Amino acid sequence: MHPEIIAQEGYTAVSVDESPVRELFPGIRVRPLWTGTTGAHANVLEMDPGTSWPHRDVHEPGPEEVYVVAGTFNDGARDYPAGTFLHAPAGSWHVPSTTTGCTLFVFYPEG
Repeated sequence: MHPEIIAQEGYTAVSVDESPVRELFPGIRVRPLWTGTTGAHANVLEMDPGTSWPHRDVHEPGPEEVYVVAGTFNDGARDYPAGTFLHAPAGSWHVPSTTTGCTLFVFYPEG
């Protein structure tokens, strides 16, 4: 038997299903998971089949980190299947879309 383990202060756990959902664009929803004191934040983004961003998604003020959890994500140039990690440097842009639908974990280390 192991003694009860208690998480360190500041440790955060969030259920995606219990995170509030907000529609960004028709068929595209965001679920905020965590926001740090310096503006860094993590979200789950859900895109229905056949949806796309209505304009360029510019990465400001910092980079964007994306992990494709399910489905196939397209950045406007190519498809990325589930299990793909993407790093978009600050100042870069893409036009997110999907034909199949997808779920993404998105992290903004600098806000």
